[in-house]
Amino acid sequence: MHPLVALAKEAVELYIRSGSILTLPERDLPAGFTERAGVFVCLKSKGMLRGCIGTFQPAEPDVAHEVVRNAISAATCDPRFACISEHELESLEYSVDVLSPTEPI
Repeated sequence: MHPLVALAKEAVELYIRSGSILTLPERDLPAGFTERAGVFVCLKSKGMLRGCIGTFQPAEPDVAHEVVRNAISAATCDPRFACISEHELESLEYSVDVLSPTEPI
């Protein structure tokens, strides 16, 4: 599992089970986690979309924080779906897309 997908999964599971927001370690983050970028996190259950939230422009200090924020939002704030429940956690599939900077067209 890609580290960003694992981070999204960990953030969602912690939040749904305890209401706590995942605290990222105060150590060096792996390459690619420290840059700023927009991120989309999508959740599926049995191949069907269950939540998807993202940002085109970064709103957090780095990709890792952006993943945590958007993963929790995908699980709890997508207006198309009810919040993820604890019994659904085992069936969720996660995807994380990190966007490149926007370009004028």
